[in-house]
Amino acid sequence: MSAYVPYLLLALILVSMLILSKFLLGWVLIREDQVGHIVKKFGSKDLPQGRIVALEGEAGYQARTLAPGLHFWYWPWMYRIDKRPILTIESGKIGMVLAKDGQLLPMDRILARKVSCDNFQDAEAFLRNGGQKGKQAAVLTAGMYRINLVLFDIFKTDLTSIPPDKVAIVTVMDGAPMPKGQMAAPTVEGHSNFQDPDAFIQAGGHRGLQEQIIMAGQFNLNPWFVDVKLADLFEVPIGYVGVVVSFVGSDEKDISGESFTHGNIVPRGGKGVWSEPLYPGKHPLNMECLRIELVPTTNIVLNWANARSEAHKLDEKLSTITVRSRDGFTFNLDVSQIINIGATKAPWVISRVGSVRNLVNQVLEPLVGNYFRNSAQNYTVLDFLSARSDRQKEAREHISRAISEYDVQSVDSLIGDITPPPSLMDTLIARKIAEEQKKTYDAERLAQETRKTLEAEKALAEKQKELVNEEQNILIAQRKAQATVRQAEGDSTAMSTRANGEAEAIRRRGTAEAEILAIKGSNEATAIQAVGLARAEAARKGVEAMGEFYGLLQIFTALADKGIRLTPDVLVGGGGANSTASEALVALLASQLAKKN
Repeated sequence: MSAYVPYLLLALILVSMLILSKFLLGWVLIREDQVGHIVKKFGSKDLPQGRIVALEGEAGYQARTLAPGLHFWYWPWMYRIDKRPILTIESGKIGMVLAKDGQLLPMDRILARKVSCDNFQDAEAFLRNGGQKGKQAAVLTAGMYRINLVLFDIFKTDLTSIPPDKVAIVTVMDGAPMPKGQMAAPTVEGHSNFQDPDAFIQAGGHRGLQEQIIMAGQFNLNPWFVDVKLADLFEVPIGYVGVVVSFVGSDEKDISGESFTHGNIVPRGGKGVWSEPLYPGKHPLNMECLRIELVPTTNIVLNWANARSEAHKLDEKLSTITVRSRDGFTFNLDVSQIINIGATKAPWVISRVGSVRNLVNQVLEPLVGNYFRNSAQNYTVLDFLSARSDRQKEAREHISRAISEYDVQSVDSLIGDITPPPSLMDTLIARKIAEEQKKTYDAERLAQETRKTLEAEKALAEKQKELVNEEQNILIAQRKAQATVRQAEGDSTAMSTRANGEAEAIRRRGTAEAEILAIKGSNEATAIQAVGLARAEAARKGVEAMGEFYGLLQIFTALADKGIRLTPDVLVGGGGANSTASEALVALLASQLAKKN
């Protein structure tokens, strides 16, 4: 135990000396992660009224702070040192500063102006340079700060992050009043997208809705200075243009011309209808200050029909047109009108009527409807039914001229269904049926006449063929006769010569033969005469013996010599006695002939 006594005494001495030195020297140790806040327990003078931080050694919290390290002459009986952690602003955060001491803010200001004070780490500089109490315009970015937390309150908040497909619409809380007659403050430069409020105010920025927008990115925006609302990029679809109607901007000179009295057409950025439309794509726009009217640049089909409407719905309030014809009939027309609005003419159209829907309802609906109502009085219902193309052509020409005054092109005017009165339709149908029946009868009659003509022509053709054949035969016969004559003439000439030679020989031979024939003829004549007399005598005797049947016998004999069979083997007949005798005679003759054969 006695061995530790010297050490205990040494420790007591050191502690005593430390306490004594602190009391005598007033030293204070501040670590590197701390900041020392000085409180003076008493002083030679009191703090001015309304002040909470001392600058001139008054009692109370002092403006200056102690940095990390060893500090002397802060005697415990006169000072109290409050050690607080260093302020850390994390990445992705900002620090908003509220000063509890300083000069009063002007009545027209909401945020205190920025002063040189090393990012609020030098409280004395803040107060001496005219720092104002209240919400500060400047913010603390990510980092570590030795802040006098007695003088300043720090509120952490997130950075303002704007995605790539968004824009930020800004409303400023501080600045000059909004210009008269403006709904949004004009753009000023030099404030780094509202990150430097003092620069914004010094440049003449106005409080309220701003024309300027903030694009995608991260920004150190003070929520006490600006209110940010994210909005989508404005998309103009393919087949459309966007006509910008700006409610803010400079008062640019109207470029529409003196003859155009339907509003202002101004260059891009001016107040009014921009002369340059937005083409298909995504556009970063402040839709709080602008109105975009989408205008189709493709053909627009509008239907005046109760049961039909296009996908764009521009014609949803259009209905079938009821007209009265010249002959007093009331009937309905379905009409389709095709129009086109050029991209460069779209601003002029919107300046005239405000929107494409207004163009349809306020211009085209009465124009097209009244045209057909008026024109129908010049025609009968049959004129519309039978000459639809002519009525369409007239409508196209008239409507094209009429809507060209509105910078709109008429592509075509079409007449759809025509619904005449039922009584008239019954009459027309009956008339049409009668006409078709008449055509059928005429066609049949014509077919019959054609067939008759055809048959006559065929018969004539056949006769003509025979006539031609006969003519050809006659011609052939004539030519054969001519050939025969020529041949005969040739033969005659040849034979004449030959005959002259032969004639003499024949004459000589003939004389001799004539004498021979004369003798032979005389002999034959005598013989023939004798035979004839014999036959005649036989015939006479036959007649005397058989009577009239002798002639029949001679006939049958001659036929039998030829082998001709005239009677059947059995003959059945009836009659008188003559008949029986005749039959018997015939049978006898047949028997005789058979024997002879």
